[in-house]
Amino acid sequence: MDFDHIAFLVPGNYAEEDPFTGLEATLRLFELGERLGYDSGWVRQRHLERGISSAATFLAAASQRTRSIGLGTAVIQLGYEHPFRLAEDLATVDVLSRGRLNVGVSVGYPSFAALIGGYPAEGDYGHTRAEALARLIASPPLSPERVAGNASGAQVPRLQPVARELSERLWYGGGSQRSAVWAGGAGFHLLTGNIVSGEGTDDFLTAQRRLIDAFRRAGGGRVGLGRVILPTDSADFATRRRYVDFARSRHARTVEPQGARRTLFLPDIVGTVEEIAALLSRDPVAATARELRLELPYEFAVEDYEQILTDMARLLPEWRSADQTTQKEAV
Repeated sequence: MDFDHIAFLVPGNYAEEDPFTGLEATLRLFELGERLGYDSGWVRQRHLERGISSAATFLAAASQRTRSIGLGTAVIQLGYEHPFRLAEDLATVDVLSRGRLNVGVSVGYPSFAALIGGYPAEGDYGHTRAEALARLIASPPLSPERVAGNASGAQVPRLQPVARELSERLWYGGGSQRSAVWAGGAGFHLLTGNIVSGEGTDDFLTAQRRLIDAFRRAGGGRVGLGRVILPTDSADFATRRRYVDFARSRHARTVEPQGARRTLFLPDIVGTVEEIAALLSRDPVAATARELRLELPYEFAVEDYEQILTDMARLLPEWRSADQTTQKEAV
């Protein structure tokens, strides 16, 4: 394999009675990932769960605990957000991290709208919401006229702070060809993991390859490919058995399309790093990707995440392209 970028995605779990310990442990995973040589670490944004409900807030903290590793959100559900306020938060994180933020988003009506009342902003919940976020992050003047500021005088009304290159690091979590085509045309990069829509096929890898092809035909750039990978090299016997049982418990959903939308799931990958490398070398989608994201399962212990990242780091020099290896050595 030959990748330009190798990342990991963590769920950010914590116990309800002690959120600090779990969030602090997740921050330490970012520190560990940086030491191990990963290119970026990403967090899921989760609402009404024991997980990271504010990715921007969490990554602001991570920006002060790390020096070089990229930081990412996968994904922020824009139905819960006001684009302007979210853009302000994200721009602040990008400035604090000195340009290390990657913003992954998705659209759609918020699942928990009925539970949380009138919080979601009214209006369209489709791709126009992501387009609005992208426009605001670019920070154009919002009016041709200067408006009154504070004691420093009149100022150009625009989103502040200005994160000048953040617009180049916007990602869309797309599972359908329609969303992939939109993302490619709108200037977003594409995030695709172990879930896709079965459009004209029951085979996951065929569907995912078609998704990526549609994105690239529409003018899309980078593709971040996610895989759930559980290496067993340094795990004890009980942990290895637990990983195998976990993958088996989720295998039934991979046999045929699920639900009215014919959702397809990819089996989890469990084995030694050598076995994992061999399997991925036969993955026709991974062979076309330049960026790989290790997706860590929900509700594992932080010790499991540390073991997974440490074992998989053995493959980083082998998987990384020659140019990327040279750049890492120079840091």
